[in-house]
Amino acid sequence: MKLRETLQDLIDTPVEAEECVLLDLGERSLDLYPRSLLAKGKALFFMGRGTPGRRLYIVAPPDDEVSALFEGTCLKWAFDGEDQVRRCRLSHANAAALRNLLDWTRPRVVGLADSFGLGDRLGIAGPAHLRAMVGSGFEVVLAQQSIRELERTERTPDEVMDAATWAVFQEGWRSGYGADADHLKTPADVELMADAGFTMFTIDPGDHVVDAADEMSVDELRAAAEDLPWAVLEESPDGVLSRFAGQRFEIGSDLVLEPTTEEVLRGLVKYGAALAHVATIYRHIVEVMGERPFEIEVSVDETASVTSPFEHWLVASELKRLGVNWVGLAPRFVGDFEKGIDYRGDLEVFRQEYLKHLAIAEAFGPYKISIHSGSDKFGVYRTIGEIGAGHVHVKTAGTSYLEALRAIASREPELFREILDFARSLYEHERRTYHVSGRLERVPAAGSLEDAALLALLDDEDARQVLHVTFGRVLTERGPEGKPLFKDRIMSCLDANEEVHFENLVTHFRRHTQPFGRV
Repeated sequence: MKLRETLQDLIDTPVEAEECVLLDLGERSLDLYPRSLLAKGKALFFMGRGTPGRRLYIVAPPDDEVSALFEGTCLKWAFDGEDQVRRCRLSHANAAALRNLLDWTRPRVVGLADSFGLGDRLGIAGPAHLRAMVGSGFEVVLAQQSIRELERTERTPDEVMDAATWAVFQEGWRSGYGADADHLKTPADVELMADAGFTMFTIDPGDHVVDAADEMSVDELRAAAEDLPWAVLEESPDGVLSRFAGQRFEIGSDLVLEPTTEEVLRGLVKYGAALAHVATIYRHIVEVMGERPFEIEVSVDETASVTSPFEHWLVASELKRLGVNWVGLAPRFVGDFEKGIDYRGDLEVFRQEYLKHLAIAEAFGPYKISIHSGSDKFGVYRTIGEIGAGHVHVKTAGTSYLEALRAIASREPELFREILDFARSLYEHERRTYHVSGRLERVPAAGSLEDAALLALLDDEDARQVLHVTFGRVLTERGPEGKPLFKDRIMSCLDANEEVHFENLVTHFRRHTQPFGRV
C-alpha cells in the first residue's frame, strides 16, 4: 500500500490510543503520532519520531504550494509515486508557518472560563499536559512562562510559544489554548512577550506593594499616603478616603465591609503604588497590542502580607476607576502557598476567606480568582470544588519539572543522583527568591540512597523544594568545556522514555483537576 493510502486510512479510521503508530517509509521506518495526522489541500501532515528525533513530515506532490511554506529536506529514499516526503525540523520558522496555516495552533483569549495554566520549563511536557486536561472541564493555558523563568532556563518567548504549537499539533488539540506572559514587571517585558504572540498578560506589581503598611501608625500612614503617585492615580488621599472610609458596602448576600479611616489608609499605602504600576503597564499593553485580542491578570500574591477582603475591594474598585480591564486577579491568600507542596494552613479559614474574595470578584466582574503557586495544593482544590461557585484559574509550573525528575529517577538513577547532589549544593542560595521552607538537612545525599529510595524523594516535601528551586542552574550549568552539565542528558533520557514521562504527568495533573469537580 502506498504511503498516501496508508495515511488516508489512518485519517478515515483514527487510532484511539495515544501511543505512536509504526510507519514504514521503505528503507526506514518511524513512529507516527496518530492524532497529528491531517490533510490540508493535497498535502498530508503529521508528527513523526525517528532517528533525528521528533519532526514534522509532509507528504505532497513536488509542486504543492502548502508544503512549500515549510523549510525541510526532501527524503529521496521515501518518494511515494507522485508524492515526495519532506522532513522538517521543529524550528521557529516552521512553527510560525504552522500557526499561519492552522488557526487552532495559535493561542487565543480564554476569557472567563475556568482555566489551568501549565508551565513547561523543559519545553516537552505539552502533549502530556493536553492529555491530562481532556475531560477536565478546564480551558488550557499551555504557553505559560515568567520573565524570571525565561532567564533561569535561558529560553526565549519564541521557544515557549513554539513548544506549545508543536504540542497542540502533535495531539490534534483543536479546543484552543491560551498563552500567558506571566509576572510581567516592565514595559520591556510586555513588548518581548507581545512580539512572540502571547495573548494573556499577568501584571505583577509586587515590587511596589508596601508590606510594612501593616505595622505603620496612623500618622505614618497619612504621611506615606501623601507621597503616592497621585498623578497616575488621578485622585487625592482625601478623595479616596471620602469614597471608602465610613461607608457601608454590602457585597453579595453574606459580606459587609465598613472600612475605617485607618483601614483605608493602610490599604492605600500598601497598594497605592502597585495600582499606579498596574495602570501604567496596562496602558502600555493596550498600546502595544493594538487591535490584537488580549486579556489581563493582576497578581498581588507574591507579597509577605495577606490581602484582606477590604484591600481586595479597594484594589478592584480603583483599577476599575482607572479603566483597567482584567479577567483574573490573584490575591495573597491566608496560609502558605509554598512551591511544590500542599497548602499549609487551616482549610476552613481559607474557605471563609475565599468566599469573601469570590463575592468581591463576582461583584466587580465577574472575574476569575487566580491561584498562583497552585501546584500540588490538593486541599485547596477540594475546598474550591466543594464551594462549587465562581470562576477560577490555577497556575502550575515547577511540578512538571519534578515529574520529569521522577521519570529520570526510575530510568537513570545515576543521573538523578548527580542532579540531587548538585541541587543540594545550591539550595541555600537559590531558595532566596522563592517562598519555601524545605530543610536541607532532611534531604539525604544521593550516595546514601538505594535506587528504590530515590523515587520516594519525589514525594518528600523537603526534597521536592530542594529540587524545585534549583531547576534553573540544573538546566543551564555548563562543564569546563562549555557543554551542558545535565540538560542534554536529561532531554535524552526523557526522549527515550517519553511514555513513562508522559504517564507521570497525566496521572499527576488528573490529581490536580479532579477535586474541582468541574465536570
